[in-house]
Amino acid sequence: MSPEIASPQRAILQFLTSLQSPARILVAISGGSDSTGLVLLLDEAVKAAPHLKMSLCAATVDHALRVGSADEAREVAALCASLGIPHTTMIWEGDKPKTGIMAAAREARYGLLTTAAESFEADLIVTGHTFDDQRETLQMRGMRTEQISTGIADAVLFNRRFWILRPLLFSSRADIRAFLKERGVPWIDDPSNEDVTYERVRTRRKLSTDAGAERNIRAAWEARLALSARGAEWLDRHFTLHGGLLGQVTPDGLRQDRAVLDYALGRLTAVFGGLPFAPGRAHMEHILAFVTRSEPGRMTVGRVVFDLRRDGLYLARESRGILPLVLQPGEAGVWDGRFYARNASAASIEIQAPKDFGAQDTSRFIESITAQKRGGWIPATSLGSSPRTGMRGRMHHVPKDAWKRAIAAAPVLSAEGNPLSEESDRMVELTPYFAPFDRFLTRFDFIFGNRLSAVFATAPYARLPLRSIDGKTI
Repeated sequence: MSPEIASPQRAILQFLTSLQSPARILVAISGGSDSTGLVLLLDEAVKAAPHLKMSLCAATVDHALRVGSADEAREVAALCASLGIPHTTMIWEGDKPKTGIMAAAREARYGLLTTAAESFEADLIVTGHTFDDQRETLQMRGMRTEQISTGIADAVLFNRRFWILRPLLFSSRADIRAFLKERGVPWIDDPSNEDVTYERVRTRRKLSTDAGAERNIRAAWEARLALSARGAEWLDRHFTLHGGLLGQVTPDGLRQDRAVLDYALGRLTAVFGGLPFAPGRAHMEHILAFVTRSEPGRMTVGRVVFDLRRDGLYLARESRGILPLVLQPGEAGVWDGRFYARNASAASIEIQAPKDFGAQDTSRFIESITAQKRGGWIPATSLGSSPRTGMRGRMHHVPKDAWKRAIAAAPVLSAEGNPLSEESDRMVELTPYFAPFDRFLTRFDFIFGNRLSAVFATAPYARLPLRSIDGKTI
């Protein structure tokens, strides 16, 4: 995929030839012009080039937010049937939030699309985002920050499972609609696209033409990719993880290029704090001013305690505001934004931070925090469990109070306040969860995110299903 304004037909051809083959592509289609055009463009290109070994399937998400959405989904299903494309309609069921509806709908939409992709055994998902969407996003972000934005990413990994690609991101909506008119294919106009209560609609109405937008995006993409690579190198050279809970940055690491330090520390803050985004500009300036000063001290930002010492900077989750998570048999969830848990046992389990920490046996936590079980990294202890690994010898050089602070925010497993049985303990999967990456990981952060996975000894992220980007083999 190349960040150049291109005709829809050319963009689709470039996209298909960049894909690893064979591939089964799930197309997200709402019935609007962009997604309808995407389906038709892909259908024509795939049928014209059987040697590419591509096949299509499609899914419509009915958000059930307005009257008529079910009828529209049936119209889309009929269109796909006429093209011979397998189609399913996924309905967003349950209560809808009264605020933040667009963000909630987005979360639901991608979750449902992932379910559809799994049922169709698809290899990737594509959406119909266009250059018009890109310009609107840049305009909205430009009103919040002076930094050059990368805008909408052309590739995003969702839930570590499916890559969502946007092949029309540098094609115009007008060109897509012209293509549909030539084919005599109508589209559905969503009335919410005219609702000025939404920021994007207001932005669209007053959007001015920016001839330099494409060049700015290309420059921002290149800079972001380079920063991700430099951040990954910084992790290798200057960052150490102790016991899965305490991070340490070397003094030399704090003297590196400010842009790299900003990027890496911002994302580490989100990871250790269990938050989906790096701190905002004002908070990052505060963090950078603190960590680059010469005198030791402590501060807390983004639920993370920064402990600056002569031997470097230590990072750990602060012990306040950590809520318990109860998982019934067969359930999975994310605890404190930091650990993914799946309960495959027959008992209901609770995950919480240590209670009455001062009375706990610190050495037991040190011994068990990085226990290996069935080849998987289990960064936790069952309440009352015995030591399982020999961590004590490897932790003696870590400041005692920094380590105690870290394990005060460690996950502890129990069942109705009692220790788990050995059998139940083996049936609970618990692995690190990276809040800024594990739900949505853009390809711009892929290098850094993958290196972070290696540092935490977790599985690497799924690779892009592409053999080339911008004409370059990957």
